[in-house]
Amino acid sequence: MAERGARLIVYFASLIVLRFGGADKESERISHYRFGGFVGTGIRGFTPFRFSVEPVDTLAVRGLPAVLNCSAASDAPVRVEWKKDGTFLNLVADDRKRQLADGSLLISTVVHSKHNKPDEGVYQCVATIDNLGTISSRTACLTVAGLPRFLSQPEGVSVRSGGTEMLSCEVTEELVPFTRWERDGRPVELNARVIQLPSGALVISNASQSDAGLYHCTIDGLGPAKTTEEAELQVSADSGVEEKLETLQGPVSVVKVIGESVLLPCVMKGFPVPVIRWTFNDRPVDESRERFAVIGGGSLQIVNLTAEDAGKYACQTDSGNMTSEIQAELTVHVPPRFLTRPSNTYAQESMDIIFECDVTGSPPPTIKWMKDGDTVIPSDYFRIVKQHDLQVLGLVKSDEGFYQCLAENDAGNVQASAQLIILDLASSPAERSGPTPSAPRDVVASLVSTRFIKLTWRLPAEPHGENITYSVFYSLEGTNRERVENTSGPGEMQVTIQNLVPDTKYTFRVVASNTNGPGESSTPLTVATQLEVQVPGPAPNLQVVSVSTASVTLSWDRPSTGNGEIQTYRLFYSEKGHDSEQDIDVTGLSYTMTGLKKFTEYSFRVVAYNKHGPGVSTEDVVVRTLSDVPSAPPLNLTLEVLNSTSIMVRWQPPPPGTLNGELTGYKLRYRKGLRRADAIEMSTTQLYQLIDGLEKGKVYTVRVSASTVNGTGPTTEWIAAETFENDLDESQVPGVPSSLHVRPLVNRIVVSWTPPENQEILVRGYKIGYGIGSPHAHTVTLDYKQRFYSIDDLDPSSHYVITLKAFNNMGEGIPIYNSATTRPQSDPIDPDIDFYELFNNPYTPAPDPTPMLPPVGVQATVLSQDTVKVSWADNSLAKNQKITDSRYYTIRWKTNIPANTKYKMANTTSLFHTVTALKPNTLYEFSVMVTKSRRSSTWSMTAHGTTFESVPSSAPKDVTVISKEGNPRIININWQPPTEANGKITGYIIYYSTDVNAEVHDWVVEPVVGNRLTHQIQGLTLDTTYYFKIQARNSKGMGPMSDGVQFRTPKAEPSDKMSSDQGLLVKPGHPTLPEHGIGSNMDKPGITGSQENHLLVIVVIVCVGVFTIIAVVVGAVLCTRRSNSHQKKKRAACKSSTSSHKYKSSSKDLKPPDLWIHHERLELKPMDKSPDPNPVMTETPIPRTAQDPAAEPSHQRRGHEGEDSVSTLAGRRGVRPKVMMPFDSQPSQPVISAHPLHSLDHLHHHHHHYHLPPRGYLHHQIGLRAPATPSTLSDRPPSAESVRNQPPAPEPPVAPSQPSTTAELEKTEALIKEEEPPSINPPTAHVRPTHPLKSFAVPAVTVSAHNPSTYESALPSTPLLAQSVKMASIGTLNRVRAPMAVTVPSAPDQSETSKMLDVTYETDELSEEMAHLEGLMKDLNAITTG
Repeated sequence: MAERGARLIVYFASLIVLRFGGADKESERISHYRFGGFVGTGIRGFTPFRFSVEPVDTLAVRGLPAVLNCSAASDAPVRVEWKKDGTFLNLVADDRKRQLADGSLLISTVVHSKHNKPDEGVYQCVATIDNLGTISSRTACLTVAGLPRFLSQPEGVSVRSGGTEMLSCEVTEELVPFTRWERDGRPVELNARVIQLPSGALVISNASQSDAGLYHCTIDGLGPAKTTEEAELQVSADSGVEEKLETLQGPVSVVKVIGESVLLPCVMKGFPVPVIRWTFNDRPVDESRERFAVIGGGSLQIVNLTAEDAGKYACQTDSGNMTSEIQAELTVHVPPRFLTRPSNTYAQESMDIIFECDVTGSPPPTIKWMKDGDTVIPSDYFRIVKQHDLQVLGLVKSDEGFYQCLAENDAGNVQASAQLIILDLASSPAERSGPTPSAPRDVVASLVSTRFIKLTWRLPAEPHGENITYSVFYSLEGTNRERVENTSGPGEMQVTIQNLVPDTKYTFRVVASNTNGPGESSTPLTVATQLEVQVPGPAPNLQVVSVSTASVTLSWDRPSTGNGEIQTYRLFYSEKGHDSEQDIDVTGLSYTMTGLKKFTEYSFRVVAYNKHGPGVSTEDVVVRTLSDVPSAPPLNLTLEVLNSTSIMVRWQPPPPGTLNGELTGYKLRYRKGLRRADAIEMSTTQLYQLIDGLEKGKVYTVRVSASTVNGTGPTTEWIAAETFENDLDESQVPGVPSSLHVRPLVNRIVVSWTPPENQEILVRGYKIGYGIGSPHAHTVTLDYKQRFYSIDDLDPSSHYVITLKAFNNMGEGIPIYNSATTRPQSDPIDPDIDFYELFNNPYTPAPDPTPMLPPVGVQATVLSQDTVKVSWADNSLAKNQKITDSRYYTIRWKTNIPANTKYKMANTTSLFHTVTALKPNTLYEFSVMVTKSRRSSTWSMTAHGTTFESVPSSAPKDVTVISKEGNPRIININWQPPTEANGKITGYIIYYSTDVNAEVHDWVVEPVVGNRLTHQIQGLTLDTTYYFKIQARNSKGMGPMSDGVQFRTPKAEPSDKMSSDQGLLVKPGHPTLPEHGIGSNMDKPGITGSQENHLLVIVVIVCVGVFTIIAVVVGAVLCTRRSNSHQKKKRAACKSSTSSHKYKSSSKDLKPPDLWIHHERLELKPMDKSPDPNPVMTETPIPRTAQDPAAEPSHQRRGHEGEDSVSTLAGRRGVRPKVMMPFDSQPSQPVISAHPLHSLDHLHHHHHHYHLPPRGYLHHQIGLRAPATPSTLSDRPPSAESVRNQPPAPEPPVAPSQPSTTAELEKTEALIKEEEPPSINPPTAHVRPTHPLKSFAVPAVTVSAHNPSTYESALPSTPLLAQSVKMASIGTLNRVRAPMAVTVPSAPDQSETSKMLDVTYETDELSEEMAHLEGLMKDLNAITTG
């Protein structure tokens, strides 16, 4: 008994583990807890099996031994083997390799030569426990160092005292660790001044006489030492002669692993001794950090690398008159690391399990799965899910063993293993404590589709219990690997098997289980899935070839699979980096696309279309258009006169998108004078160039152009600059700055100054000293152009002393002092200081009585979405506007949004400047001022320019999805515009799909106009997870998509709707009810045909019968009163026949009130004459389903806008209800209507059963307005295929003019009598219960579904009707109450109806009726207000 209980516990525990995949530590703990205690009863536990030591990458030396360590730990005996390059080693036949006792591999003598490398390769250790399984270790690479040889010999060099020199020792990469240097026969001691580079070269910085001597490089440790020739290093005295800057060794891009060290060399030679600075991603490197150090005169060393250290490093060198910058990329790789390891798992046969394996690393690791040492190949039953997890479907006994997850990237590889045990829980009948169920009966496939099958069955004949659960076992026909699907709850006798293959046979069997265990299996049932509609396959052999700079040629072959003739091909293409995809239809098998951008990557794919729709897309093919010469010159060319013989030229690259190829360099041409002369050409790859050797006091003009492999692009305009007549004096230190001003704030002090009064002495920079009580605590060095500085991170309420002094190569000048006390902490936070507003001019010159005139005629010309060209004129120049002196211009610009935006500035020596990096669709203001020597002008008049629009650079935000109250198949999606719209939003595109990983072109698309921020989506499937994304567009294109929003529709429709969907007729030609009949519970979850449901049906039938009897009685009484009223009015009409003509002629002026019946709130409202032009919430031009209001003809919309029925004045005359609700007192309207509010709540879920109304109703209705044409809908939206195949309903004929005379009415009466069907059925309606003062009964007007054409011909649609339908947006859309099916009193019988039609109603009778209704409305209004 105890053993049977243990087996039962194991069974249910295994279901729990399998339910959650057994993929986490908790599942493994549960597995050990639940199953570990039953080892003695036949359930074996997991076997500990792992590697305690794994091999690592090893560098071996030829002729010496090498060892690869490996050791496996387990309670059972372990057999260890070795693989090399994926093949097991035969250690018996190889006398140089043998396996040690712990499993390690020993190579006694490493063999390596140029043509024979038997020991070099990738090794792996494999451990096996017999009859249990196998695991493999991580892989290790064995590399053998090459022959010791030098690629070049060091050469003798001479270095100045205090300078830097390098001696090369060029060897292969694997020999660098074995190299060392000797001087005069003794080893060279390496330190921060003398270093060895990664290439093996020796660098000596700050050289002295002690460094002179004979040097040679030695390779040691690879057998006999090998030495280079000796090279002499001579150290000479400092002669003071200037030496040109020379790069001995610059940084190169390098790849390192996290935790290692790196040395980025920067060895520069020259005099004066160059100053070297390092930047990281354009920011200065903080050399004070512990892991960073500059050694060897300028090389950067970083130890213990982290992932954040990866980036672009630049070595910037300045030797006074020459500068240099060399960049290099540092890439840091991170070895793979497990976030989730696979866990040991128990399972049963036929179950599905998932082994989880989540790994991180850089680059992203690749994952491979192995079972017992063999690679797992994905198949129908072994699948890789979520790109890294292993799913095993339909377990069999042979699936037992050890599964391993191996992750690998360029930095290394790791492995983790888990054991799978298949439990055999079958027990013999003698072991069972009680009987088990017999086989389930009548197993049938109730629904067969292309990819799923729904099975149903009946209770076993002998269930032997109440809480019966079921398991469905299924397999492909002809295979023995079964899968199992369990029902969701006890007692449920249906299940849907998903993810099947179309046109494939499957075998199913069902097993019932009770508390005693599983019972007998049902007879196997073989069912074949349906053949899927054949759409074309992918077009093979798609080739894209660039034929020019702006065009490509595409070609492909006809798809090999498909059903029917290919109608067209759709070519999709997009620019790389843009999410928006464009398409074009092509009829042939090739196409040449033009109008593309130059040297730009595009992605292309082709989809074939046949009569069934789009086929399978091809894979994306990426191609780049051909390159061309640049189409624009470089930007912002400026000239800076350094001295009497040199000019520094600087510029910026051409605008983005105008290079049209890979930039190969720049060409600079300069000439003396302003006229044509022979120009000198220079080439460079930098953004600056020093022109030296010029004549004193001469004007030079310069222009620059960019080059690609195709040639040189357009050049800039000639820019002029004049060299100085004489160089500034540097034989003495600069004077004291002429002024020093301070502005204290809470945590900083803003300092500004003016240069020394003697402008003839060269100033190379300024030094600011500051501190509390003493100015020597901190020092800051600034450029000679700077005129202000913000001293940050100060203490509040503290007294600081500040000093400023100018310096040059001769030394520092006399300082100027000032002091300030920072504000207390209680003061407001320091504002953002706009230095231009604070000091008016950043380069504040000394006061001058004659300031310069500001530039005039400032113009801002917009060039693109982020570029504006600012130009101006200078009245202080000659008429030709040629600049011949050293003046320069400062341009400032800003935008007024937000209001506190700071100014940005740039300097130029020309009369124009191109401002880049602006925001699209933004208004900017620009102003200019000129500076010459110590004089500056005021700012010019401002010019304004608005940049062009650009595609939105951000996605719509705050996307929310909510379900429609009362209708779970409809959702409302709301959002806010993108933060960076970059223009006026012209529309939005909503994407939604049930598969979040689907390609973008496979999502359903809903376009929305740009002024809408909400949209309604209908026809969704119940109990389904949808994913929504939104994309904004403007006149320039599509922006990025928003993040996906997940929403799951409810599991079931509201109970009121389900009841109203039963027992309804369906109009021919419309979607029908399900095949299992009206009122069937087949498609309604949770209904199992129990005793309680039968009682509920009986109660509903009795209630409906009682209501029907009451309604018939009330209807008969009302009809009798109606007949008497008609007889009285007829006699009154005969007495005043002459006056009737007068009423007829004036009947047009009669304005009876228009009544509106709100089917949600059941109140009367007068109709507005101006209908709402947008009756629905959003405009959706693309119809999705047949029920979409935008896709239906107008008469269909009018037909089912009224959920319950249509009732007008004539209908109320037949059976007059007692009105007990308030209404709004509004001016009367010319048309009387009683239509319910247009609502989207029930467009897809309610059936309307119309019957022909009584003749009395038709007689009056023709004179006023025609009712809406009915439309019938099914209780569920059709699929996308049915929507495409369903023809649109015909448009109703144009309404003729209304009859205005008695003769015309009589003719119409006769026509109706002839076409009336013989039988009339009682109508039904939905009446929503609400407050007694706001409800009344209205009989539903019904039209027979058997003869719709008769009704439509007799009752044409009128324009007034269409106008009233547009008013359907009045009211509250979301206020929904549960409908209740009731029976409305029947219409008068045939004889009474005939008598009513015999009576001719004059216009005065209609007028009397109108007046009566108007009085009734006033009374109701008085009752409500009282």
